[in-house]
Parts: sequence; C-alpha cells; structure tokens
Amino acid sequence: MARPAVLEEIRDAEAEADDIVANAEAEAEEIIAEAREDADDIREQAHEEAAQLREERLAEAREEIEEAREEILAEGEKRREQLETDAAVNREDVIAYAVERFEEAVHAQT
Repeated sequence: MARPAVLEEIRDAEAEADDIVANAEAEAEEIIAEAREDADDIREQAHEEAAQLREERLAEAREEIEEAREEILAEGEKRREQLETDAAVNREDVIAYAVERFEEAVHAQT
C-alpha cells in the first residue's frame, strides 16, 4: 500500500474514531439527561406519595382524637349524672343536718 493511501486510511480511521467518540459522548449526555429527568419524576412522585400518606395519617389521627373526645365527654356526662343522683340522694340528709345545726345555733343564742 502506498504511503498516501495509508495516511488516508489513518485519517479516515481517526475521523471515524472521532465520530464514534462524539456519538458516544452525545449518547452519554442523553442518557444522563434522561436519568436526571427520571430521578426528578421519581422524587416528585415520592413527595406526592408522602404528602398523601401524611394527609391520610393526619385524618386517621383526627378521627381517633374525635373518638377519644366523644368517649371522654360521654364518661364526663355519666359522672355528672351520677354526681347529680348522689347529690339528690344526700339532699334530704344535708337539709336536715343544716336545719339541725341552725336550730342548735339559735338555741345556743337564747
């Protein structure tokens, strides 16, 4: 092979190698860009799922709090009713005791 032909083949091979490298670099940049885009999509989806889960848990917690509140109120109402009943039962005794003490105080002054 003649020297100019060899040089031409070398130039062609170098040009082809440059094209391969350029194509590989472009492809790598494209792959990286796609990967970044995919990562952004995954991150956004994770944020959305986390927000949804947070809202669900918050709703569950509010429901549990409301149930506990209702139980506490119901218990308080029962306790109030019991205290009223106990007070009504003791009312006559308290009135009699107060009248007795009053009468004793009146008699002590006379």
